[in-house]
Amino acid sequence: MREKIILICEVCLSRNYTTYKNKDKKERLQIKKYCKRCGEHTLHKESK
Repeated sequence: MREKIILICEVCLSRNYTTYKNKDKKERLQIKKYCKRCGEHTLHKESK
């Protein structure tokens, strides 16, 4: 089963992306993605 998660920019804390991940994964997802607000690629982390 998959769970919907929100990715938050680590620099400006804006919620830019939503994605899905498996529920059996315990660690939080971290992806380097483009932030429209910052104007550059930054690390995006899964929100709580």
